[in-house]
Amino acid sequence: MARPKSDDKRNAILAAATEVVAEQGLAAPTAKIAKLAGVAEGSLFTYFTTKDELLNQLYLELKADLREAMLSALPQGANARNKLSHAWQQYVHWGVNFPKKRQVLAQLGVSERISAQIKAEGNRAFAEINALLQESIASGVLRERPAAFAGALMGALAEATMDFMAKDPAQAEDYASSGFEAFWNAMTAS
Repeated sequence: MARPKSDDKRNAILAAATEVVAEQGLAAPTAKIAKLAGVAEGSLFTYFTTKDELLNQLYLELKADLREAMLSALPQGANARNKLSHAWQQYVHWGVNFPKKRQVLAQLGVSERISAQIKAEGNRAFAEINALLQESIASGVLRERPAAFAGALMGALAEATMDFMAKDPAQAEDYASSGFEAFWNAMTAS
């Protein structure tokens, strides 16, 4: 009888994959991932049958981690601006606090190794953020654009904000606030 899979081992493999892919890119060898995770390479393939499956699951894991950060303690009674501001702050701080996760998520997001189905699944997890974006742009200049466009703008401005926060930690909070104001003004201008 096969032994049950361990969540701890699976999580160790995903954490090791984040580290190794951040250092070596998507061509990182599975042997190195397994070694860092403290498992045999064959055990890695017990949890993920192919490297592409590992990368797809890593993508979903990182998207879930980011989503959790963005929606953590979201002020439920607040208006859309305050909710988006909260999500923005959580997003940029997640990116600065977890630079390897941010780097790997960016690599996976543009990789052809991540299936369209997995990318769609990862994006569906952000339905609440997309609803806030739709509510915010309803009367602004972007009102006739899809929420995905607003989300892409948010991502691009957040990336620039995170870069400046990381380079100048003494001014990080100012960059975080200024970045949100730039985003909000782009969203709601009419």
